[in-house]
Order: sequence, then C-alpha cells, then structure tokens
Amino acid sequence: MKRFLVTGATGFLGTHLVETLLGLNPDTEIRILTRGRNPWAGKPRVEGIHGDILDRTAVDKAVEGVEGVFHLAGFVTRDQGRSSELFDVHIEGTRNVCEAALRMGSPRVVVSSSSGTIAASRLPVIHNEDSPFVNELAAHWPYYLSKIYQEKLALSFHAHNGLPVIIVSPSLLLGPGDERLSSTGDIQLYLSGKIPNVPAGGLNFVDVRDTAEALARAMEVGVPGRRYLIGAHNLRLKEFFGLLEKLSGVKMPRMEMPESWSRVGASVLRGLYTVAGRKFPLDDPTVEMAYRFWYFDNSRAKSELGLHTRPAEETLRDTIAFLRRH
Repeated sequence: MKRFLVTGATGFLGTHLVETLLGLNPDTEIRILTRGRNPWAGKPRVEGIHGDILDRTAVDKAVEGVEGVFHLAGFVTRDQGRSSELFDVHIEGTRNVCEAALRMGSPRVVVSSSSGTIAASRLPVIHNEDSPFVNELAAHWPYYLSKIYQEKLALSFHAHNGLPVIIVSPSLLLGPGDERLSSTGDIQLYLSGKIPNVPAGGLNFVDVRDTAEALARAMEVGVPGRRYLIGAHNLRLKEFFGLLEKLSGVKMPRMEMPESWSRVGASVLRGLYTVAGRKFPLDDPTVEMAYRFWYFDNSRAKSELGLHTRPAEETLRDTIAFLRRH
C-alpha cells in the first residue's frame, strides 16, 4: 500500500489528481491537507488532515509516513494588492513542505508551478525547460514572480540537501470541474461577451485531466532536479477565439487593436463601470498578458513522462459544457 500526500487537493487540478491517483492503483491511499471540508469524506482510501500549508505543525503531520508529496497548494490572483499572500503561500508554504519532507525521510516531492515562469515573451518564441526565468516580464506580475521564487526555493532543496524534488509546470488549465473559475475564468468572460477585442498575443493550454496524469507519472519516473513543461496547444488568441466561437456559438470579437489602445479602452470602460456602480472585469495585468506569447515545446514531458494530450476541441467543448452547467 502506497500513501501520497496531496496539498491543494480541493482545487481544480488537485481534485482531478486525487481522482486520477485513486483510479490508477487500488492499493494507493491519499492523504490531503485542507483548510476546509474533505470532498472525499467517507471514502476509505482518502484521509483528510485539517490544517494550513503555512502551519508547520500541520504540514509535518501531513508529510509523516507518506512515500511522496504532490505540492499543489497555491493561490491565483492578478490583484497586485495581494502580493504578500501570493508570496506567503507559494514560498513559505513550499519551504514548509520541503523542510518537513527532509525531516520525514526525504520522500519524492512533485511541485506544481506554472509554465509562465519561463515561457512568456513579447514575440512568438517557442520556449523549453532550458529557457531562463522571465524576471523582467514578471516583475509586475506578482503571481508569476512568486512562482519563480517557489521553483528556485524547491530546487535549492534538491541541490543542497538531496531532496528528490521535481517541478511540473503546466500552462493554462482547461477542462471540466473548475468550480472556483481559478483557471477558466477568462473562458467565462468570453462566453459572457465581455471580451471587447482580439488581442495580438498567443497562449498555450492543456487539459487538466492530462495534466493530472502527467503529475502522477512525474512522481513515478520524473528526474529529481528537473522541470517539466506540461502543455498541449500553442495558438494565437485569434485562432483560440475562433475555436470558442465554433464550439459555443458565441460570436468572437472582430476588432483588433494594438496593446496601447486596449489599455486606454480598458481604462475608459473601467471608469464608466465605476460610475455605474459596477466592476469592469478586465484589469491591466489581464490586458497586458493577452499581448504576450506563452508558447513552449513539450517534448521533454512527452519523452520522459509519456505526456498524452487530447485534441483542443475536446478540451474546449468540455470546458464550455461545464461552465454552462455551473
């Protein structure tokens, strides 16, 4: 019987990972560290421990006796006013997990990060795991900056203490089950007709179900000290919106404009919404990110983890169906 700890188990990716692990092997037991309810309460193979990733005592208790740790606990926001929360969760939380793992016999630790730590640029360049961190671009994107520091910290535990740490860095996660709209919120904006123009950037996205399988494989065969970029489809936003229009029936915006015009337009609309007592859904970081390219090559994940990715239309169709149901 193998036992694994999953932090962040109640999130979008975490929920799919727990279900994937349970389905792979009937002898696998899962322990989750959660601040709230345990969605698997009553299931014989899922143990819930109540606690916060920032509570060292709770983390020690959660790590004790496991053969591997999937560290997914995180916080997603584009609000620069909440930077300290991002850094606490992603950096101090990761420190607590890695230090606990060292004290508990050094089980393998798979850390879920983001492809945006290295795969973001002003030009449509294809990045890979050897690309440098995007420090300059991320300087005013607190989420990605905190993930850069998270990766550096986790890998330092491997380099200096021998802890078997593997970094798994997915791109934009899509698919069914995102109850909190943490990753599919921009698709919801599209379906609601709240995206006014077609930005000139490009994205990479991957199905959350395929990512969960990649995480499980990383625990099994991933090389400690390495990063694996998990992604499926590099598409310009114009192509991406075209697929959304085809699958949802919601007309994509036809207007294309440079980034500077989009910023001005968003600022004007933000002011009008404020006067009307409402909140404009597109903030400056969102506009800026839409004019960047998030492309990368997933060859390492395919060759070393056996990454399998489903067709773009299947992922988007299932995402749209879920959002419309919920």
